[in-house]
Amino acid sequence: QVQLVESGGGLVQAGGSLKLSCAASGRAFSDWSMGWFRQAPGKESEFVASFSWNGISIKYAEFVKDRFTISRDNAKNTVYLQMISLKPEDTAVYYCAARWRGDVEIRTDYWGQGTQVTVSS
Repeated sequence: QVQLVESGGGLVQAGGSLKLSCAASGRAFSDWSMGWFRQAPGKESEFVASFSWNGISIKYAEFVKDRFTISRDNAKNTVYLQMISLKPEDTAVYYCAARWRGDVEIRTDYWGQGTQVTVSS
């Protein structure tokens, strides 16, 4: 079992930055592929970024390329999402996700509770 706790969300003006964190506890963090998803009001959940368990694959949704950066610190059991040049359309609840040694954007084993990001125009 893995517990995921997100933090770092908040209210920011368009063009601003935020850094989300997701702290994981439970089984060996280095065996888990980690990802971020988001869900805006009235919309379906969508993939944002992922970082594979073995460090080989880092993926981004097209709409966040060059603005968001995913990283992980296995010593701290934490995955991050650095977001810059935020736009109002980035407003959503952001969820951390984990999958054991697999592609987290395809299937997720565990979810965090989510953290709200609101970007004002």
